[in-house]
Amino acid sequence: MKYEELEGVRRSDLWLMHISPYHFKYRIDHPQEQTPTLALGSVIHKYILEPDTFFDEYAIAPEVDRRTKAGKEEYNAFVESLGDKEAVSVTDYEVAREMAAAIPDEVRELFKGKKEEPIVWTDPQTGEICKCRADVIGDGIIVDYKTTTSCQDGHFERSCKAYGYKFQAGMYCEGMFQNTLEDYGFVFVAQEKTAPYAVRVYYCDKDFIREGQEQFREFINLFHECKQKGEWPGYTSTELLADGE
Repeated sequence: MKYEELEGVRRSDLWLMHISPYHFKYRIDHPQEQTPTLALGSVIHKYILEPDTFFDEYAIAPEVDRRTKAGKEEYNAFVESLGDKEAVSVTDYEVAREMAAAIPDEVRELFKGKKEEPIVWTDPQTGEICKCRADVIGDGIIVDYKTTTSCQDGHFERSCKAYGYKFQAGMYCEGMFQNTLEDYGFVFVAQEKTAPYAVRVYYCDKDFIREGQEQFREFINLFHECKQKGEWPGYTSTELLADGE
């Protein structure tokens, strides 16, 4: 069964509770469509984490001029031959190859383990089914690969706050604990999206993970409450704007 078909509230949706339940419910009712940026991210993830099976899922599109009859026929034949595979442009494929080549061997060691592993559990406090998918599950550690605009000091730390990476680490570690009754560590491998595709590794300390688990507890409790009431409120406070603000 595909991850998308598994029952459970997923991490990327539950994170929207930090804005409001209304934003969460809108995402559930209006699933995010695939964009070129998201598609490229999927290509890069697959090539870096599972290069041996990359061509089981992707096929490189021919570089043809689809404005011509011959080019259009060649491209249509390619599309018909795809089957369940997804097309990837030569440009995107080359970017993925270059990014993979830029990852140091000692960092690549972190990618050893189970890849793209679903983590599914029933939250013992609310009874809600939760799910997430780990890039890599190793020996007592979860590894998540991220692309970023910069790995300079402070930049990725700001991304952690903006995109809920602390919450992600907490939720994933909570899921592994509920499945194994063991505490797992969490590591982010961040790589810049532009040449020379520099890499930096971020090990999460216990406080970082604990605070993420506290965020998970807050959001799953709120989700459960809204689900029980059938109410998904948006912004609830009224703000007073003073002169000069």
